[in-house]
Amino acid sequence: MVYSALLLGALVAVPAFGQTFRRTAACPDLGCVFPPDQTDFIAGQTFDLRIEVQAPVNGSEAYNNGTPDANFSLKIGGQGGDLVDAAQFFGLSDPEVEKYNFTYYEDLFAEDAKAPTPVNVLAKSYRNLQLHNPGTYEVELSYNNGQTTKATWTVVPLADCKKAKNVIFFVGDGMAGSMLSAARLLGHKTINGKYQSKLALDEAPGYGSQMTHSLDSFITDSANSASALFSGKKMTVNGLNAYTDSTGKAYGDPKVETIFEMFRRIEGGQVGIVSKAYIADATPAAVCTHTSQRSQYTAIIEQYLNGVAGNYSWFPWEGVDLLFGGGGENFLPGPGNGNVSQFDRWAEYGYQVGYTKTELEAFDNAQRALAIFTQGNVSTWLDQNVYTDLLDLAVTPQGKRGARDQPGLKDMTLKAIDILHTRAKERNTGFMLMSEAALIDKEMHVLDIDRALGEVLELDDTVRATLKHLEEIGELEETLIVVTADHGHGFDVFGSADTKYLQQQNSDRSKRSAIGTYQNSGLSAYQVPQDVLPTNHTIFPSPQGDGFPVTWDPRYTIAHGWAAIPDHREDFEVNKDHERVPAVKNTTGYFFNPEDNQRGFAMTGNLGTGEGQGVHSLVDVPVYAFGPGHELFRGVMNSPDLAFRVAQALDLGRSSNVTTSYRK
Repeated sequence: MVYSALLLGALVAVPAFGQTFRRTAACPDLGCVFPPDQTDFIAGQTFDLRIEVQAPVNGSEAYNNGTPDANFSLKIGGQGGDLVDAAQFFGLSDPEVEKYNFTYYEDLFAEDAKAPTPVNVLAKSYRNLQLHNPGTYEVELSYNNGQTTKATWTVVPLADCKKAKNVIFFVGDGMAGSMLSAARLLGHKTINGKYQSKLALDEAPGYGSQMTHSLDSFITDSANSASALFSGKKMTVNGLNAYTDSTGKAYGDPKVETIFEMFRRIEGGQVGIVSKAYIADATPAAVCTHTSQRSQYTAIIEQYLNGVAGNYSWFPWEGVDLLFGGGGENFLPGPGNGNVSQFDRWAEYGYQVGYTKTELEAFDNAQRALAIFTQGNVSTWLDQNVYTDLLDLAVTPQGKRGARDQPGLKDMTLKAIDILHTRAKERNTGFMLMSEAALIDKEMHVLDIDRALGEVLELDDTVRATLKHLEEIGELEETLIVVTADHGHGFDVFGSADTKYLQQQNSDRSKRSAIGTYQNSGLSAYQVPQDVLPTNHTIFPSPQGDGFPVTWDPRYTIAHGWAAIPDHREDFEVNKDHERVPAVKNTTGYFFNPEDNQRGFAMTGNLGTGEGQGVHSLVDVPVYAFGPGHELFRGVMNSPDLAFRVAQALDLGRSSNVTTSYRK
């Protein structure tokens, strides 16, 4: 809670303005403190502290003709003790005062009227700080002749013991629990109501759920949600391990250290990143980069290699041990990177560089590695394994069609484990790996349910293979595995659809008669060949192995839907020759794509006409854990809790500043 000396007056006379836009996130008063009130820290976790004193020129919060109070001060101390000047508390010189201004709209009416509110600001940033003693701390910003903004911070207790040497953190991007239920239905057969096999995740000894909302919005994006998982701090939308200040700049915002960075700094451990997205995307970037704008792809690639630029005062970072994924367009020479090939640059830093599955498999496990397989995202599991002609359309990192020699998530993850294990064993350290099933989210956005569920099943297969591989290399008993999502989508299955009947109907209303609900939904037809009824008790093998459908194109498919949709047509059939584009833009916004699902029925959207895809939802997402420390991940959690529980399992908390040299 943020306290104000004028709280009583605020309760009596609340300003009449909206919340679509924010003057500054997590700053309800004119004095801002970042990290904000109710922030928790791991003991010894590095962070920046920033304060702002703002003075709107006009609008409902207008103050002093837009002149901020220059006589502001910041104090900090243990709860119940005396507060001292912040610079004195941290043993720093008092930072210089920044002066600038910005504008914003108070609400949609102000935007329509083109009536922005200018705001003048005075600010200070205290860089590269740590708190080592567990307990609560009081922070007090005084300004405007007696007004105060207060924050209470908590440093959590140190762990009693180290439970795990290694951590593998799987993220199913966008993976709601309903998607796992649907994936189970597609990939596993029931006989008389009993599944004959289960998802690997169903066997997790640690199971819970976590809330995904962000600092300033109850619907999150992947940048701040992944940052919460990896740093233990709720961020603003689009922010990567940095609180978004009011400058509007991508850099200089107050940063916070992630558990991956702490692990490297404190133990000199090995860190790897795997994703099927373009590798500068939000979730992989949240492992160890810092910016308030997730779109800073060139800088994100640079931070993977060299860390935060020195003018923002952060600890040294000497590069990830491995980086596997898509996104070759961000490595090619261009104006943003000084027309320098980042592939060549990483090779000069001593990395093995590869572009295909074949080259990935040939990597020396003792050396650091960069492998980028496509220009954009890596191809979906469905395209790699079932509708493989679509790989002719996939683009190589260098921009050529026909990227056929691509690895899947399992290939990348197992090779990453081998490299990290080998390097950690040589250095007597542990390792941390983040592996992201990124395309669950990408395909859910475009309402391509079959490809999305293929990605869910691939993630489950990867977890199963990871457990087996860790046992084979002797690391299973020392490795904590956490599997969760950064957020969900409002998706669920509500019945079945007779696609043959639907195709032959002539009107939208008659096509809807093909949907069967309750007893008419029947059994899963994905676990039998196309000419066999789902009531057959025979367990048929899948061409792609255990845990995958026997067919992806049955007559009776799942009938599914989303809470938030653009205009589109739905036929419930797999798209065999393309990935979906449900809506296209015309002069009035997004509208039904005339080329998509032409045999389906029209579904009018419920999103704004400026939205051409589905969006994220509020739903809590599941958490699964295996290995030492799995018991920490039971029950209902908030997303930052996962970072603290991983830190507890690794015993990352420190009562003094610790930095260990890292061997490349």
